[in-house]
Amino acid sequence: MTGQGPGQVLFRFVRHWSRRPATRETGVDQGRLVLVSEAVNDLSRRGAATTVNAIAHEIGIDQSGASRLIKSATAAGYLVMTASATDGRRREASLTPAGRSMLDQAHRWQEEIFDQLTTGWGEERRRDFEKAMAELMDRSYVRPSDS
Repeated sequence: MTGQGPGQVLFRFVRHWSRRPATRETGVDQGRLVLVSEAVNDLSRRGAATTVNAIAHEIGIDQSGASRLIKSATAAGYLVMTASATDGRRREASLTPAGRSMLDQAHRWQEEIFDQLTTGWGEERRRDFEKAMAELMDRSYVRPSDS
């Protein structure tokens, strides 16, 4: 064991997996393009607005940083910004077909990495770990006043 509490291990886990080196050939950080595209996908799936501020909150950065990431993902052809259907003054991001394809590839890679990291685990242990992670994520979206 690490001698750390479970909260410390959780945040160490998050820090470790959030590190993404820039791609040398293009200078574009593909991991960050995946990150912002994942945020748009997850917000959309939950029925939430995909505004710059919502995306910033989802990935835990400031609005200007999120705006730059969205601009990069738009330039790469993964996102498109359009006027909100409910408020024409707001702009919302959505995935392009290229963005969906990129996410599909990223998801396949993520599953491969999970399989590699859990080599030697039984299916029950894998399912339990997946379920525990999903429960932590679901609880992270509940506000204290909601519980």
